[in-house]
Amino acid sequence: MDVQGGPMSRAYDAAAIRTPHKAGRLLVEPSREPGRFDSLFVDCPFVCSDGGEYLMTYVGFDGTGYQTALSRSRDLVTWSAGEVILARDPGHPHRRYNAALTSIVRDNRLASPGQVTWLDGRAVGTYHAYPESGMEVGAAVIGFCVSDDLRTWKDTGSVLRPQDGGAWERGGLYKSWLLRHDGLYYCFYNAKNRTYDGWREQIGYAVSADLERWERPDPGPVVPHGGAGEFDERFASDPCVLRDGDWWVMFYFGLSFDGHARESYAVSRDLRTWRKSGEILIDVGPPGSADDTYAHKPALVSHGGRPHHFYTAVRRCAPYQVGEHALVERRGISMAHG
Repeated sequence: MDVQGGPMSRAYDAAAIRTPHKAGRLLVEPSREPGRFDSLFVDCPFVCSDGGEYLMTYVGFDGTGYQTALSRSRDLVTWSAGEVILARDPGHPHRRYNAALTSIVRDNRLASPGQVTWLDGRAVGTYHAYPESGMEVGAAVIGFCVSDDLRTWKDTGSVLRPQDGGAWERGGLYKSWLLRHDGLYYCFYNAKNRTYDGWREQIGYAVSADLERWERPDPGPVVPHGGAGEFDERFASDPCVLRDGDWWVMFYFGLSFDGHARESYAVSRDLRTWRKSGEILIDVGPPGSADDTYAHKPALVSHGGRPHHFYTAVRRCAPYQVGEHALVERRGISMAHG
C-alpha cells in the first residue's frame, strides 16, 4: 500500500529484487570466544566492493556494546575473519560504549557490485552509538565519518540527535543508510518514539550538502509502521536504499506482534515520497532453521547478474553460555540470492 493511503503503483517490476534462494546457514557467525568483540553475536551487515573485492562491514557485540569489523570475500559466500575498524573509544563524546558503522557511500545502483564512492580520496560512512553499556541502552545518536583506507575512520563532527527531530524519533536513532545523489547526501534511518518499554520504530531521513549541516525535510516518518495485523505493525526499520532504473527501492524489515521480523520494500521516484509494496521478500524459515525468528536488517549487492540480499538471521535455541553470558538465540549474517 501507498504510505499515504493510495494503491501501490504497478509501474515497478519487482522481479529484479526477488531473492528466493536462501543460503540456509550463517555466513558470518559470532566467535563465542569471551573477550572478543564478536563473542556473543554479529549483526547489521553492509556490503559493498572496492578494487574488485567484496567487502562487508558488520557489528559485533561482546556484552558491553557494539564495535564494527570489516570482512572480505571474492564470491559473497566465504568471508575472511573480521578486522575491527571502528572500536569503542573511552574518550569519545558518543562512542564510549558503542561504535556501529552501518553504511558507506557506494554506487547506488542495485544491479552493481556496490563500488565504494571515493570523494576526493575519502570514503564517507555513518554510524550510530548508544550512550550506555549493554544491548542498545539509551537514546542513540547518528554520527558521520571519513576514511582514506576503509580501515581507519575519523569523525566529521556532525551528529543527528533524537531531541532535534519529531516526537516519533525522540526515543533514539537506529541503523542508518547514507547515499549521495545530485550533489546531496541523504541519511535514511529508523527511530523510536520512546527510549524504553513498548516503543514503535519508523523510518525518516535527513539531507545535507556538506555533511555538516543537516535538515530533516519531513517532520514525520516517510515509511511509518503498519496497521494492526500487518507484518510491520510494530516496527518499520533499517532502510537500505538503492536505485533500480527510474525507481528508488528501500529495503526494510517489519516486526509484528507475532514476534517475527521479515524483509519487505518500498519504492519512490524522488527519495522523498515512498510507497510500501506489502510484499515479503524474505520470510522467516521453519522451526530450527537459521532464521526461524528474525530475517531482518537488509544489505544488497549484485554478483553474476543476480541480486544478493544479506540479512541478520536469528533463531531461538536452548540456553548456552559464553563466558558469564547466558544466550537463548543464535544471531549472525545470512544471505539469499536471485
